[in-house]
Amino acid sequence: MALDGILLSKILPEIKELCPCRINKIYRISNTEILFNLRTKNKNQKLMISCHPLYNRINITKMNYPTPEEPSHFVMILRKHIESSMIVDVTQGSLDRWCVFTLNKRNIIGDEITLKLYVELMGKYANVILVDENNKIIDALKRIPPFENNRRTIHPGAKFNIVDPHTHKQDPFDNPIIDREITLTNQLEGFSPLLSKEVTYRLSNNQTYKEIIDIIEKSNSIYITHNKNETHFHCLPLSHIGFSKEYPIHDGIDTIFYHKEEKDRIKQIVGDIYKVVKRELKHNKRKLPKLLDSLAEAENNDKYRLYGELLYTYNINDTKGLNFIELESFEDGSIIKIPLDPKLDGKANARKAFQRYEKLKKGAHHIKNQIEITKEEIEYFEGIDQQLEIINFEDAKEIVEELIQGGYIKAKKSKSKKKKKQNSLPKITTINYDENIKIFVGKNNMQNDALTFKIAQKHFYWFHTKDFHGSHVVVNTDKLDEKLIRTAANIAAYYSKGRYSSSVPVNYCQIKDIKKIPKAKLGKVSLTTYKTIYIDPEEKLINKLLD
Repeated sequence: MALDGILLSKILPEIKELCPCRINKIYRISNTEILFNLRTKNKNQKLMISCHPLYNRINITKMNYPTPEEPSHFVMILRKHIESSMIVDVTQGSLDRWCVFTLNKRNIIGDEITLKLYVELMGKYANVILVDENNKIIDALKRIPPFENNRRTIHPGAKFNIVDPHTHKQDPFDNPIIDREITLTNQLEGFSPLLSKEVTYRLSNNQTYKEIIDIIEKSNSIYITHNKNETHFHCLPLSHIGFSKEYPIHDGIDTIFYHKEEKDRIKQIVGDIYKVVKRELKHNKRKLPKLLDSLAEAENNDKYRLYGELLYTYNINDTKGLNFIELESFEDGSIIKIPLDPKLDGKANARKAFQRYEKLKKGAHHIKNQIEITKEEIEYFEGIDQQLEIINFEDAKEIVEELIQGGYIKAKKSKSKKKKKQNSLPKITTINYDENIKIFVGKNNMQNDALTFKIAQKHFYWFHTKDFHGSHVVVNTDKLDEKLIRTAANIAAYYSKGRYSSSVPVNYCQIKDIKKIPKAKLGKVSLTTYKTIYIDPEEKLINKLLD
């Protein structure tokens, strides 16, 4: 899924058109992502650089990214050295997967100096390296000390060496001599295995190399193809895989990669709520069988009453040193084996049996309460676990807030002076069904509760899966037709644990028929009257609605 040199050569011209531009702000998005706010001649732009091992990329982005309160060490170095500097040029290393930004700035005594920022997009070796005017490394996102790589050290103070160029490969745009027996990746600069397969496929289908390379040379788009849960993309339609959808090149990069790193981003910024939820689920699922065993014993408390009565009835005294005694039942004559404490005499063992009877009799009620609480906890965390599959960063922050309020995690002390507005409503995903009708989707318990009881009006219709954890879906209308019912039910089924099931039951009713359950977890409701529809979730329909 990585970019190759050809695709990078299509991305960079649009970035180069922004030059000269000023670097206004530099943000750390995650451990591998850096965002530059640029001031160009006409407007502000955002430049994303990612050095993720799988999703490394560079592009002008329109997406909104969350930022941690504290920048990383490398981002602090970048802010110190290049914030407010001018990007005067961007060049690519031949058709290799690296480029360099030439930056002009004035030092503390007012002299103009030139720094260089190298962006290397080479899979697990992806890196961002800041180099001074003497070709010495100031710092890098990923440092590589000499003992790890003695050929190319990436460390502050070391001399910077450019990535070895592939001199043995031919320029694909300069009438190369193609050997059909060797893969194009090994012959041509900038060719990834994916592009090599596509060009080979086209050559075998009577297209000439010149025709194919002309398509690549003239392309200003990116074509995205989905196949077997994998996403493939390049600057020409991938006809050897299937149908490709065309996007403007930088928008297409956003479309491909924005959600790929989202879970990593969430973990790094709001903490590993995934681990917290898994831990609580594991704890409660282990606890439940033990409570059920304790309840079974508590409900069988009469045997301890019988033990005590028999020991008193037969006037058993000398039991010290014995682990058990067998006595005849005065009800049916059967032999009953009574466990004893070898340190106690008969009367003391009888008293202990009665005490055990009273304790279990009183404890049964408590154990039943604990079982109900544990079952509720399992159901609650299974619901959050399902929500974690569909959340974005803002949704995750609300789940963290909910877990803090519930006492499951501790609130971190924030250095930020910004105060959150009291009683502010969470952001709700909104789908425009038509000009008048909107469909609202809650993606966590806080959103579900706010949507159902604070935002929706009494005559609005409400949808939720019957047997699965899922989103509250609300339609702002008091009149439903079959198409609208099926659409809303499809959304409710898709944003639920039944996403990959068939014939998912979805209940629907008006908001006036919904009530909160006293003392229940956030988002839990009861329905007075409702109807049920069975639906097969359709991902294509959901994606179309979201688009």
